[in-house]
Formats: sequence, structure tokens, C-alpha cells
Amino acid sequence: MDFTAGLIPLDDALQQMLDRLTPVTEVETLPLQQAFGRVTAQAIASPIDVPGFDNSAMDGYGVRLADLASGKALPVAGKIFAGQPLQGEWPTGTCVRIMTGAPVPAQCEAVIMQEQAETHDDGVLFTAPVKAGQNIRRCGEDIRQGATAIEAGVRLSAAELPMLASLGIGEVPVLRRLRVALFSTGDELQLPGTPLQPGQIYDSNRLTVHLMLEQLGCEVINLGIVRDSPEALRATFLEADSRADVTLSSGGVSVGEADYTKQILDELGEIGFWKLAIKPGKPFAFGRLRNSWFCGLPGNPVSAAVTFYQLVIPLLAKLCGQHTPALPPRLKVRAAQALKKSPGRLDFQRGVLGTGADGLPEVTSTGHQGSHIFSSFSQGNCFIILERERGNVAPGELVEVQPFNHLFGG
Repeated sequence: MDFTAGLIPLDDALQQMLDRLTPVTEVETLPLQQAFGRVTAQAIASPIDVPGFDNSAMDGYGVRLADLASGKALPVAGKIFAGQPLQGEWPTGTCVRIMTGAPVPAQCEAVIMQEQAETHDDGVLFTAPVKAGQNIRRCGEDIRQGATAIEAGVRLSAAELPMLASLGIGEVPVLRRLRVALFSTGDELQLPGTPLQPGQIYDSNRLTVHLMLEQLGCEVINLGIVRDSPEALRATFLEADSRADVTLSSGGVSVGEADYTKQILDELGEIGFWKLAIKPGKPFAFGRLRNSWFCGLPGNPVSAAVTFYQLVIPLLAKLCGQHTPALPPRLKVRAAQALKKSPGRLDFQRGVLGTGADGLPEVTSTGHQGSHIFSSFSQGNCFIILERERGNVAPGELVEVQPFNHLFGG
């Protein structure tokens, strides 16, 4: 029997999802201190030149090239500090002492670092060849006034926000945060911190997803655990759909579990129950409710994390208007050990990306890859992605890896 028949390739599922989505359009303007993790609503132009004036890149000496022709020591005519332009005239046949960031005089043609200068009684003698323009940062060299400093669709981080501050920009237009309603389904689920009854398990998926949603900048509407009753499920779906851009559930989407869920979702919208050609994470649901998009994650903890990472994160990035890549790029590295794999599904094993004895990158497995072994995420730092039709991997073979992002401590 072919157990892979009817399975949907991950890339096809992702493309089907993304093709249907339209980003939010509502814009709000925030101070820089409140804009971390938000997505720019429009391109932001620089109001000034950066640097705003020619300045020294080194502690050293400003010179005219003609004054160096004699090869003699040059007297020091003055000192220039950051924020303090040279006062008075700069006589020919002399140099000026200048500090990093200080404005260079108009006649200055080069700055010679102090390590290439010898101080004598009659002045400073320079010990290395000098090129025109060396060690001078030119006005507008980094960013020209009016040029685009940050494109639209960029998720703002500690790389972009200080740059905006350096341009004198105090607030930034961003797209509003996505609202995501989240709940778990199942009579067997119990809250952490309370005793388990026979047959019960703790609801860890909702915590995992809630934390990841917050780190992605979403406004999370946590609706708790929903018991396996049509009335409770219907009421929860209606509440989620009325409040959120995305409704996200954990559990109730695999074969044999989805009867109530499928019936209710058919009433409220158009949902596809997919069997993905990936491991772990085969069951997944996606579609449209009356007001929100719906994603149904598997109940298995590792499967839920993998499908959230590979499918829901790109979906959220598209909806929130993010144009920059949602996930880290994949790399080809050497497998440091044998890896078990059966052909049929794209396999997301958890691994540790490191460096071998020869200095080249290599990856090892975190160990047992059972879909209930959530500790593999804390032990690992990457996914080892093994192609759908690939079998066992021998040591030394190249494999594709995808480093974890910040959600798993990457």
C-alpha cells in the first residue's frame, strides 16, 4: 500500500496559502521606542545627508598633498576635535591635528593616521605613502538626503531603528499588528500546574504558539482549551472569527479527530483539511472563515511547532506586509553522522549545526526524532531538511539545513 498517495508537497501548500492572502492596510505612526518588531508601511526617505559633513575617519593629521612634496616635517597649526571646526586660517606648509569624527577643513585632502606619523621638534614627519581622500568620510557617503533609508515592508529591529534615530527621525509609520485568536481542542488537555487525571496530558502547544506569536509582533487573543463538544467549538470559532485576522487552533485536524471541527468549519467558511508530505506534521488545515483566515495545527507538539514554523510564519509575514524573508536561508553542509530516513515525505529532523575538526561546517542529529520529543528543539539549533524521496544519509553526505531563528533561540 502506498501511504504517501494524496499527500500535498509543502511548497505547493505554502504557495496555495500565500496566493490567497492580502496584507493588512491600516497604518499607525509610532515613536521609535515602540516600533521594534513592527513592519514599515512605506519607504522612509532620509531628511539629511549622512554624514552631514566631511569628517575624519581616524585620529591623525589633516594635510594638503602639496605640503608633503618636500618630505620635511610639517608644523602643527592647530587641533580639531569632534564638534569643533578649525578656527582661523590654516597656513600652507603645515598640518592640523584631527580627531575621529571631527570636521575636516575645506583644504584638507587627506588624513594620515597617527600611527604613520613621527613627532619631532620641528613638526610631524609622515612615514607612509598618502593617497588623496584617504581616511576622509565624505558628506552623504552613507545616505544622501532624499534617498530611501528603509524600504516598505521591513520588520524593524535594532539594525534599522538606531539608523532612523541617526537621521533625526523620531517616529515611523507602520502597519497595524495582526490579531491572532488561539485555542487548543481536546478533552484530554489539562492546564500546566494542575494534577493530571488518567489519560490526560498537559496543553503545551498553546503556550508554544502563544510565545512565538508574541515574538512575531502579533496581538494574541488566547481563548484557552475548548472541550470536544460541537456547542463549545462553534461558540469559540465564532468568537475567534469576530475578533481576529487569523484563527489558529491546535488539535482536531487529523483523520478520526476532525468530525466536529470539519462540520463546524464547513458551516462557518471554506476550509481544506490537508495531508502534507512532511514529517513530522502531516495533518494541517487551512482556509477562510467569514472574517478571518484559519490555520489548524496538529495536536502533536513537535508537529505543531514544525507546521507553525514552516507554514504559519510565512503566512503571518505576508498578512502583516513584511517583504523581507520570514525564515532563515537554507544551507548545504556535511552530515557528521548517519541519519535515518524513509522515502515518501520531506523530513524536518532537528540537528546541531557546528564546525568539524577540519574547520568546515557540519551537522549532527539531536538524537531520537520522535514527534513527541520536544526537547530536540532546546538541544538543537537547526532543522535538517531531507528531501521527500531521499533515504538514509551516510556520514559525509551533503544535507540541507535551516538554522532556527530567534523563536527557538537561534
